[in-house]
Amino acid sequence: MTHLRSRRRRLAAPVGLAVALSTATLGLLPGSASAAASQGEQTQVAADAPKLAYVVNTKADDDTIASVKKAIAKAGGSVVVAYDRIGVIVVHSANPDFGKEIRKARGVQSAGATRTAPLKAAGTTEEGAPQYVDAPAASTKSAAGDAEPMEADQWDLRAIGADKAAKINPGSSKVTVGVIDTGVDDTHPDLAPNFSASQSANCVGGKADTSPGAWRPYTAEDYHGTHVAGEIAAARNGIGVAGVAPGVKVAAIKVSDPDNDLFYPESVVCAFVFAADKGIEITNNSYYVDPWLYNCMDDPDQKAIVDAVNRAQLYAQRKGTLHLASAGNSNHDLASDAIVDDSSPDDSTPVERTIDPSECFDVPTQLPGVVTVSATGDKNLKSYYSTYGKGVVDVAAPGGDKYQIPDNPSKNGRILSTMPENQYGWLQGTSMASPHAAGVAALLKSTHPKAGPAQLQRLLKVQADNPGCPTEPYDPDGDGTVDAECEGGKNLNGFYGFGIVDALDAVRK
Repeated sequence: MTHLRSRRRRLAAPVGLAVALSTATLGLLPGSASAAASQGEQTQVAADAPKLAYVVNTKADDDTIASVKKAIAKAGGSVVVAYDRIGVIVVHSANPDFGKEIRKARGVQSAGATRTAPLKAAGTTEEGAPQYVDAPAASTKSAAGDAEPMEADQWDLRAIGADKAAKINPGSSKVTVGVIDTGVDDTHPDLAPNFSASQSANCVGGKADTSPGAWRPYTAEDYHGTHVAGEIAAARNGIGVAGVAPGVKVAAIKVSDPDNDLFYPESVVCAFVFAADKGIEITNNSYYVDPWLYNCMDDPDQKAIVDAVNRAQLYAQRKGTLHLASAGNSNHDLASDAIVDDSSPDDSTPVERTIDPSECFDVPTQLPGVVTVSATGDKNLKSYYSTYGKGVVDVAAPGGDKYQIPDNPSKNGRILSTMPENQYGWLQGTSMASPHAAGVAALLKSTHPKAGPAQLQRLLKVQADNPGCPTEPYDPDGDGTVDAECEGGKNLNGFYGFGIVDALDAVRK
């Protein structure tokens, strides 16, 4: 599952990015909708021709959308779902020239394929298998309200004061964090008490399926979302582990494709719209949108992906949802002039390319208003894998680091949390950092219930504790090579943004 942030990253928008995206992705690019649709009969394609999925983005008014739908049919496409409120239409087509043809249609502001391989593409494998831990025996269970049986190994809770915060305010059950991920096993005893089924769905393919259990992972190997959910809101019920905000609700919005576990744009668009319409206050996004690690605005397909996902996440922000996302596990400096991407596209054959971070964006992490979270280890040092960048990272949070070993019973520097089928396991990555920050954001929302997304983001930055850039060369693996350069000062820098989140400060009014 190469899309997951247990190996990936998340970043905050560089200077000028909000302006660039607000024009480029809201259909205001010059010439994007000037050409008239071609006339003639509907495009004919072979019945067994391979199909691709597309997003077609247009002005959000009824007449324009109706006109564009006719052009879609004429170009050999079939509408899967139309999000009229944001002007995003998900389409399947076997016409190899569908993208070129539909971009010429009147009213189309951007359009492109959301994948490079046909539907039902072959899958990939995720790096970093989890280390499983046996559930505590019944005789070792503590009484609810005391430390959880496995909490001694949760160095991450202590690092941000979450253990102390829970005694003051564990979070409100009126606050829900939506986990946009591989699904959540809501039957896990640490998750069942806080799970919100009414705000959960399966968004794979672009349409929300709210039938009972549709949000659950396909198999126990799709553990990522369940681990993330436990970090946020595992209940303090005397059973296993505790979450950062053990009193809030958690919902699951599954977006991982069943054929290859990738997170395609149409599924993520559905997830953001669903979260907004269901009143979810916070979403956690520990992934990047496949198949491109970075989406470049000079490519029509990639530009359309940025446009579609940005419209959806902005719609959710307008309805009161704050998004947090992982910075990524590539140890990239997102404030640099150039980055080498050798992993994209990840649904077919990757091609090495050098991208300009000011023109090519990690989605959703570099979208306007999304909180970018880098990862730290037990020593409050940037994790060796974590992507970073001054003016890009907003805050940092515990994500684990095998080189930063805590003094806990297991001597394990990774993050312990819930796994499917009543299990527990260790993982590390910025995928684990983002849910810690999301949990703190949920505590802030619990403490300040009237705060909107922008105010919550400000509060998240204000309460963070910044260790400043390291005084020694950054060489976490000790091989004598400097692995990253931290730029900035004590208040704002490339490794930690405004600082490491603080759960205890979040519950102190």
